[in-house]
Amino acid sequence: MTDQNVQPIFILPEDTKRTSGKDAQRNNIAAAKAVAETVRTTLGPKGMDKMLVDSMNETVVTNDGVTILDEMSIEHPTAKMIVEVAKTQEDEVGDGTTTAVILAGELLKNAEDLLDKNIHPTIVTKGYKLAADKTQDLLEKLGEDVDVKDEDLLKKIGMTAMTGKGAETAKELLSGLCVKAVKKIVDKGNNVDLDDIKIEKKVGEGIENSELIEGIVLDKEKVHVGMPSKIEKAKVALLDVALEIKSTEMDAKISIDDPNKLQGFLDQEENMLKDMVSKVIESGANVVVCQKGIDDVAQYLLSENGVYAVRRVKESDMGRLAKATGGKVVSNLNALDKDKLGKAGKVEKIKVGDDEMTYVSGCENPKAVTLLVKGGTQHVVDEVERAITDALGDVVASLKTGKVVGGAGAIEMELSKGLREYANSLSGREQLAVLAFAEAIEVVPRTLAENAGLDPIDMLTELKASHDSGKKWAGIDVFKRGVQDAWENGVIEPLKIKTQAVKSASEVAELILRIDDVIAGSTSKEPAMPPGGMGGMPPGMGGMM
Repeated sequence: MTDQNVQPIFILPEDTKRTSGKDAQRNNIAAAKAVAETVRTTLGPKGMDKMLVDSMNETVVTNDGVTILDEMSIEHPTAKMIVEVAKTQEDEVGDGTTTAVILAGELLKNAEDLLDKNIHPTIVTKGYKLAADKTQDLLEKLGEDVDVKDEDLLKKIGMTAMTGKGAETAKELLSGLCVKAVKKIVDKGNNVDLDDIKIEKKVGEGIENSELIEGIVLDKEKVHVGMPSKIEKAKVALLDVALEIKSTEMDAKISIDDPNKLQGFLDQEENMLKDMVSKVIESGANVVVCQKGIDDVAQYLLSENGVYAVRRVKESDMGRLAKATGGKVVSNLNALDKDKLGKAGKVEKIKVGDDEMTYVSGCENPKAVTLLVKGGTQHVVDEVERAITDALGDVVASLKTGKVVGGAGAIEMELSKGLREYANSLSGREQLAVLAFAEAIEVVPRTLAENAGLDPIDMLTELKASHDSGKKWAGIDVFKRGVQDAWENGVIEPLKIKTQAVKSASEVAELILRIDDVIAGSTSKEPAMPPGGMGGMPPGMGGMM
């Protein structure tokens, strides 16, 4: 017989919310599926865009997965884990964020069906781990080689990344610019630092007027009207030192009792500035790019000597200028000499839209370049920038791993086929999890078909038949509404997009499936009741009348 007087034991604060067992798993899976559904309609050439309006009424129109999830301010802890998948994909490759997210959502959706059949979550996660490892092996075998010399292939990779985005109308031109930019800065080991490609945006003209400058474009104008607007055979001094009189470290008060002394004080300041400018002129520089300020007197003196100068240039741009011109950034004027100067074919002031910009171009063998992106409105320019970033990421990822695969859902169907064959070699319940993984991978071609208004069941049946007959690059042609050879039609993606998406999606799915208890702490910030009851009365007094 149980003792009726035994008090229940509370180990958590009063306002804590706790969900456990199947309820916790279902809630987590539902949150992950909701995130995947949000971006699912943006996948592929026929994907739709999302308009996101924040609390300040700032509007973003995009179909870039990571941008959408970033702007949405998601709060649910499990949903945040899915957003992390998109961010990892963006950081590692720069493209394929939507693919990674919808794959994670589909893996969890299929896992839910297995959980409903009373298959234990640890068996599901083990099967998913086996399937993910097998997928990586299959991807390595299926990948085709690519090299920096394969310019045509690299252009196709860039065009595939831009298809379905705002830049699609000029994808051939933009892809060509991206490949040229990458070829300029790639090293012997096929490594590329994307920071060396500066993307400068300007509203005005059309997307097709975008251009590649073999050098750096600075969103800065010359500091003095008397300076020349164009310098041929430029010798560029890169200064990380102000051409102005330093203010004292501490507050200082200077008392002058004679007007003549004031003039002498001002003359001394001017002489110091003259000395600074003369050091620049003596070095042979005819262009000055200063990271800090340039005093009015120094501006006048530089203009008198026919020097073009800009000031308050960002540190990142200074680094790029050093790589483009071959110069060195100097932080002490005494160290400035002709060996430290950079070289450029010309430096000129060019008006783009309403703004004046400084073009440092015609650099010999530049290791940093600028892509100047143009478009009719700010929203168009922003979306083109996102498309170019994806294309650059894809081209660089292809060179880094040296392997590419066919797109249009072709590689996913081939992986699904390989995984089904692998599942037949397994015994036990893990086989069901591997089959669920194989089916989940098919979400990419299925979604491509749905977004193009095609019947997904008919398309997948047709694709499976093509792959079973040995056509490994058979994918969906959303324009001609049928099956195509993705490789022949130039729909090509980097292998790294697929390897990273599978890795991230499977890891997060396994992590979420292992959670069987969600304990949410109280958000209440109310102060605790004072000791002794209401109003801080002494103990024992709280109930007196």
